[in-house]
Amino acid sequence: MNAMPPAVGRFRPLRSLGQGAQAQVWLAHDPRLDREVALKVLTKAADRASVDAWLHEARAVSRLTHPNIVPVFEADMEGGQAYMVFEFVAGGTLAERMRQRGRLPAREAVGMMLGILDGLHAAHQAGVVHRDLKPTNVMLDAQGRPRVMDFGIAGRLSASGSGGAGSVGGVGGATSAGATAAITEGSASRPNRIVGTPGYISPEAARGEPASPVMDVFAAAVMLTEMLSGQRLNYDPDPWRAVRRVLQQNLDPPADLGADSDDALRAVLLRGLSRDAAHRWPDAKAFHDALAAWLHPAAQVPAVGDGGNATLEFLLRRMRHRTDFPAMADSVTRIQRMTQSENESLTTLSNEILKDVALTNKLLRLVNTVQFSHAGGGHISTVSRAVALVGFGGIRNLALSLVLLERMENKQHAQRLKEEFLRSLMAGSLSRELCLVPRENEESFLATMFQGLGRLLSEFYLPEEAQQVRRLVRPERGMGEQAAPPVNEAAASAQVLGLSYEDLALGVARQWGFPDSLQRSMRRPDGDAPIRLIEHATDRMRWLGRASNDVADLILHSDPAEAHAKVRAMAQRYARALGVEAKAFENAADQARQRLTQLAQAMDIQLPKNSPAQRLLAPLAPSPEDSLAPHQLQATVVVANEGVAGLAANAISPEQAAATLAAGIQDITNAMVESFKLNEILRMILETMYRGLGFRRVIFCLRDPKTEMLTGRFGLGDGVEAVVPLFKVPLRVMPGVAADLFTAVCTKGVDTLIADASQPRIAERLPQWFLSSAKAHSFLVLPMALRGAPFAMIYADKAEPGSVVLDEKQLSLLRTLRNQAVMAFKQI
Repeated sequence: MNAMPPAVGRFRPLRSLGQGAQAQVWLAHDPRLDREVALKVLTKAADRASVDAWLHEARAVSRLTHPNIVPVFEADMEGGQAYMVFEFVAGGTLAERMRQRGRLPAREAVGMMLGILDGLHAAHQAGVVHRDLKPTNVMLDAQGRPRVMDFGIAGRLSASGSGGAGSVGGVGGATSAGATAAITEGSASRPNRIVGTPGYISPEAARGEPASPVMDVFAAAVMLTEMLSGQRLNYDPDPWRAVRRVLQQNLDPPADLGADSDDALRAVLLRGLSRDAAHRWPDAKAFHDALAAWLHPAAQVPAVGDGGNATLEFLLRRMRHRTDFPAMADSVTRIQRMTQSENESLTTLSNEILKDVALTNKLLRLVNTVQFSHAGGGHISTVSRAVALVGFGGIRNLALSLVLLERMENKQHAQRLKEEFLRSLMAGSLSRELCLVPRENEESFLATMFQGLGRLLSEFYLPEEAQQVRRLVRPERGMGEQAAPPVNEAAASAQVLGLSYEDLALGVARQWGFPDSLQRSMRRPDGDAPIRLIEHATDRMRWLGRASNDVADLILHSDPAEAHAKVRAMAQRYARALGVEAKAFENAADQARQRLTQLAQAMDIQLPKNSPAQRLLAPLAPSPEDSLAPHQLQATVVVANEGVAGLAANAISPEQAAATLAAGIQDITNAMVESFKLNEILRMILETMYRGLGFRRVIFCLRDPKTEMLTGRFGLGDGVEAVVPLFKVPLRVMPGVAADLFTAVCTKGVDTLIADASQPRIAERLPQWFLSSAKAHSFLVLPMALRGAPFAMIYADKAEPGSVVLDEKQLSLLRTLRNQAVMAFKQI
């Protein structure tokens, strides 16, 4: 067992992660950013020129930024020892996955390789060739995403041929010393300066030729072959025999690549494994495109034609074989018929609902939510009263929604069904909010929700086909527009089912006795939205349904940090046709989201934190309680002076700042949809601010209920350990005692930027501990409140007056970060 080494620079090793021929990798702690990192330290002496070349290469790799690449944070020398610092990926390697599972399904293996080739392509574009690609150099993060590590470094370690340049397999995983030793040895009978690992090295690399992207293509083809076959392609206990084999023989894929592989996939592999580099895929993107084309074959959309009725009847027969479909159809038909008939009474509808105890209980919970308070909701204990107050139309919609929900519980695909149900409910709620004609509100809700009926029914009763449609509509992320081209849902569903989702929905609607007007409104209009207000009621309802479903889809499938801007852009497209201002569109989306949250709670719909449907329940627009507004942050004027001018050369550009802030927001969002620790989220927020805007210090303060003070808890930056304990901000002051600046800012909930703390009117409001110890001339204070009461504060500073300058985009991103912090506290 390796003894724990002393700190390397500021990095303190915690435990060993793996060891290769010349390097040891440790899990280490970075006190400056208070995070765990992977620390790679050279363990074997090398001449200074080789070390300098290695560091130069490492610094070049550190410029690579891609989701499928493990980034290099730092590369330097400390006490004569060369080291590198990677992001710590808390996951296993691809090699471990292959050992545990053997062969992988073809679609899974190809999908994983698409991500690996994505990362390789980005590196090749930046002039970096890996040269030692293998399963131990591919990490799988918590989401299963492949991330390539150790780009181009092993081959730069030694030019003297005195030892192997091993690459350590597993930042966060185990290492296999026998599998990772790269060959750089030379003799009279063996090639000199070979860089790579036996079993994955390409013929031209084995001949010692200069690095080129096709070397990585070859290694990627070997890896994919091994994932499909579950066995090594070119393994030999004697590494030199493996090298000779790749120089002298073709490496053909095994006959058995799994039942889900075919000749087309084998042909793609054969080209990737070609001994002649000129006959191989020319680069990672070409290989990627070929695999993506296999994974997502071009859709040939069949015409429905005269065979449509036969196909519909076939699908209906399949659904009727499910025991609950006839019961659901019967319930929907009776409820729909009663709400259409002028002869039916309140009692009749009430009695119909009361036949189903679960339906009755959930409906009563719904009508007692806040959204029905205008109709007397809140204390309704009978269905009859609910029908009388809410009305036939409203009760019909609630009952129909609940009937659909009841039928999908305890199913194998229940989670996916709940997500699709909530998406449809969100679309219907938004349509009702946007409807300009009050008497059409409920009809609009139903028409919009049932524009997605075909998709919903497929998720209920034809889940395998629904999955195939999703793969065509939303293919795995790839490079370029030609890789895995998406197909519109109508074409995809027609290809998979034999008729489109819309035709399926309309066929079911006819059998359920939906009125002709509703069936017409269920037809989704094609083309661009009209540029004038739509006058005809049915056409207006169809376009309203399409717009609302588009918004619900967009929110469900978009990063929450980007959803608000995307909805705003979509609102511009539909605003004139629907007679709704773009701003009203955004407000309606938030109103619909609030209603959906109440409906989900009343219906007892439980979603895991990693469910995409959580995005439907999250606020779309910035919270009204958000006090981070541009005019508040411009309260002090930044005056140019020599100190500020001297800093300009080292300042972070607005583009760089925005990119770093946006990337951090995305990481935080991803972390928050999973099971998360509050402190980890808060540290991510502070780190994003620290790196994105170049602050000297960023500190988080939290209310101490015993002392009624905001006290410093932790922070990042220069000398922060000594400064954090000083922060004690009283939230209450004695009568007649003037509150200091921090107390005033936090109790009023107004975010404040101080450009020059030395100005007398500012300095006189600052506490003595701050003036004597913190010594910051420009700082930002972001207080946080829950239910109107301050509970936390983020403080960030820079040393020089006027050095904290924020533009509109940075303000918007800071707003999102602060909202994420508040949301994290609300979720615990």
